[in-house]
Amino acid sequence: MSNLAMKMSAPVHCLEYRVIYGDTDAGGVVYNANYLRYFEMGRTELMRAVGLAYSYIEERGYILPVTECYTRFKASARYDDLISIHSCLAEVKKFSGRFHYRVTRQAAGKEQLLVKGFTVHACVDKSGKLTPIPIDIFESMQSLCPDPDPEGD
Repeated sequence: MSNLAMKMSAPVHCLEYRVIYGDTDAGGVVYNANYLRYFEMGRTELMRAVGLAYSYIEERGYILPVTECYTRFKASARYDDLISIHSCLAEVKKFSGRFHYRVTRQAAGKEQLLVKGFTVHACVDKSGKLTPIPIDIFESMQSLCPDPDPEGD
């Protein structure tokens, strides 16, 4: 997979969110860093949809910190816009997973792309040491991924 390729592969989870005033900057548009929060919201609900709440991963003693992210801005969201956050797990490897995102809104009866991007997450233990994703968590993630690569990283 090309480093900047962001293909959305099924299953894709879609979460609707109404932009709040606190998400916007002085120009009245969503502040750029808030899109990473939107990505997190989408990722969290995608994982929850397969019974893998992030709290369960933490209870097991693991954390999935972001090790890489990319965001491509195409149009601005504004206060009170109803946006859709589309999320999918693009690949899962022995030590990491890569999620893809698209943030859209309906405009003139058509879906308008606002932002697209990805995040990569490593699996670490509570001391911060890189560790393989536990097999049960890996298998749950794999169920979301069209092209798992257990040997890669």
